[in-house]
Amino acid sequence: MSKMERRLVSAVLPLLLLDLMDCDLMSQAWTVPDCTIADSSLLSNLSFYIPFCPLAPGLHIFASCSNVTDLTQTLRAVPQDIQALCLQGMVPVLPANAFGHSPFLQLLRLQLGTLKIISEAFQGLNRLQYLSFEHHAPCCLSLFLPPDALVPLTFLSSLSFQGYCLNYSQNIQLMEISSCCSLEHLSLYSNGLKLLPIKFLNALPQLQSLNLSMNKLGPALVLPDGLVSTNLRVLDLSNNELCVLPYGAFSFIPQLEKLWLSGNNISNLSSESLEGLKQLKTLDLSWNKIKVLKPDWLSFLPALTSLNLLGTYLSHIPGKELQGPQRLSHLQLGSLQMLDFYPPWPLALLSLEIWAETGIWFNNFNEDPFLFLEKLILQTSKVVLSPYNTSVHFPSLRHLTLRGVSFFGFSSQQSQRSFPQFPVLEHLHFWSDYGSTENLQLFGMPKLRELGLGDLNFHYESRSTKLELVLKEVPQLQVLALSHLNLGNLSMSSFRDLDHLQLLLFNSEWTLGLDSNLQELIPQMPQYVYFSDVTFTCQCESFWVGPWATQAPNTFVYGLEKSICMANASDYSKTPLLSFLSHQCARDLEFQGFLASFTLVLLFSILVLLGCPKWSWLHHLRTLFHVWWWKLCGRGPRSQFHYDVFISYCEQDQDWVLEELVPTLEKSPPAGEGLRLCLPERDFGVGQDRLDALVASMENCRAILCVLSNKALGSPQCHLELRLATYHLVARPGTACLLFLEPIDGRKWLQKEDYFDLPQGRVEWDVFCEQLRKRLRKAGQERDD
Repeated sequence: MSKMERRLVSAVLPLLLLDLMDCDLMSQAWTVPDCTIADSSLLSNLSFYIPFCPLAPGLHIFASCSNVTDLTQTLRAVPQDIQALCLQGMVPVLPANAFGHSPFLQLLRLQLGTLKIISEAFQGLNRLQYLSFEHHAPCCLSLFLPPDALVPLTFLSSLSFQGYCLNYSQNIQLMEISSCCSLEHLSLYSNGLKLLPIKFLNALPQLQSLNLSMNKLGPALVLPDGLVSTNLRVLDLSNNELCVLPYGAFSFIPQLEKLWLSGNNISNLSSESLEGLKQLKTLDLSWNKIKVLKPDWLSFLPALTSLNLLGTYLSHIPGKELQGPQRLSHLQLGSLQMLDFYPPWPLALLSLEIWAETGIWFNNFNEDPFLFLEKLILQTSKVVLSPYNTSVHFPSLRHLTLRGVSFFGFSSQQSQRSFPQFPVLEHLHFWSDYGSTENLQLFGMPKLRELGLGDLNFHYESRSTKLELVLKEVPQLQVLALSHLNLGNLSMSSFRDLDHLQLLLFNSEWTLGLDSNLQELIPQMPQYVYFSDVTFTCQCESFWVGPWATQAPNTFVYGLEKSICMANASDYSKTPLLSFLSHQCARDLEFQGFLASFTLVLLFSILVLLGCPKWSWLHHLRTLFHVWWWKLCGRGPRSQFHYDVFISYCEQDQDWVLEELVPTLEKSPPAGEGLRLCLPERDFGVGQDRLDALVASMENCRAILCVLSNKALGSPQCHLELRLATYHLVARPGTACLLFLEPIDGRKWLQKEDYFDLPQGRVEWDVFCEQLRKRLRKAGQERDD
């Protein structure tokens, strides 16, 4: 099958399949407009690329839909067995049995604007555990929630109201919701609360987690004794404009295990402020105005295992300021400037995250303090180890994230490697503005299954990332996330060996091309493929993408319905990709099919006509076709020769050669033969050696024609050319031809087919020319063979 036919078949076949496809298959397509369907267990930071609502622990398979106006239609589009569902849009009324299509729901988040809920709206959701009403605008909205609306939710353990300004709302009375007495988790996030709903909180004896973040409970924290039950374990007071933590502020809840104070205006901390929290395991003080830590400030927190100090004004952290808790295993440190870090390091450290704008300095690095470290996150522009030329070993590291740092640790040059090997590394996320992928090699990571790369090569328009070179050492990958990589054109070779891939994500790519040979990988495509903020190249080689994205029952494809494509770098028309593929490429395919059919019919007709020698008018047509066919079929071999025929003649016969013979052979058909002739007097270079030019010219011609007469045989030059032609005749029989202008004795040693007698009469001239043409063509073909 020719290359043209292969392209035609590969282009037309999807159209034929579309026509034969049953309607039921179309309804099973995995592409759901305005919805994201994913398994968050595959990529823990999927929300970094694709926005979706927060999930609960243990729930991974979810659907997140936006621009919802018809609730029934949206719910029909998502799988029935979905466990978590998030809806955003404008739905004025939540009707009875609204979620009967999704009986397996365990988490439901509703961001539907001003909402009126019918009493039986949640009927049938016997498995629902997490329910959230959210509004993300600064103004307050009304929420009409009848007191008995939550009665069918027998397993409800978590309830959240966000952005409804409960202090001023007259449409919901928290204390009247009698079915909430068994709640374990309550979130009143961003409701403009200045006073705590004491009566409501007192009616929740089983409450274990209370989220009061993004309210206005500051500047001084006042929590009255007996406000909450003795079962409370988690308290979130983030972003409440708190400036001061009074002594013993939390002494009445000694059973507290997790405390979030992030995003406040706290500048000073003392051990007395945290007195009494002997069971506290998690403390979050990030994004406060803390400048100095006292050496004993953690002395009253012996059970602390996780500490978050990101986004503070700390610039110098001696290890002794972190002493006290013996089981501190998760540490997050950050500064808006530079951060100096000194030993001693926490001995039981399993997770370390450090952010700093200008740089991170690890001082007095004389031993391996991170032998048990399993997770490391560094976000900075520079990392310095003191003393210099120090190698860091991470024998237990499983998660590594580098943002902004140069990839010196992964350079193919061993002298630049600061991280020699990661024998048990499973998750690697690497973003850097300071390098490219030219020397990036991922070796020494035999267990790597999740890889995220970003910002490499994005500022170098002339460079493109060669994925096959980057990924050749990690064929065991299950998750691959690529962002700002300037990938260019993707082909089958980019993903050929990734047989275990389950999730593939492209983010913020410009003029991404999808080669047609990627169709061969469709049976091995991962379960989830995401395109987030990707601009494609408008090319019909990607026509297969549309049918694949809408009819692949084993792959969920996200983002193509909103993607655009560009014909070139100056194209700003924002053409929708799927519209281009379905309309423009469909017209091109129809035209190609018509052109191919027309060409085949035309060729068949020509062949039939050429087989009828009785029609005199076919003579010129046959000549034209022979010339065209000769050029078409001889395109490859013909390129080996500069000329078709070398003509040898003497000076006395020059006038006849130039006036009669040359026009007959050089003119375009049907007047001539259209041959490329080599004439010594015309085509030899100035100052070129005559003998060298003769030998080279004869070698570069398909055939040699010697014009002989008695005068030519008496010319030394013609005699030399005849001898050279005779040599070619012996070396390659059939390549030399003789043309006699007058009778010459010597026919007995010449083959009949190798000489011609010039007819004396003009009547036989046409027959002579036709014989000469046939013989020259035969000589050229024999030399090609």
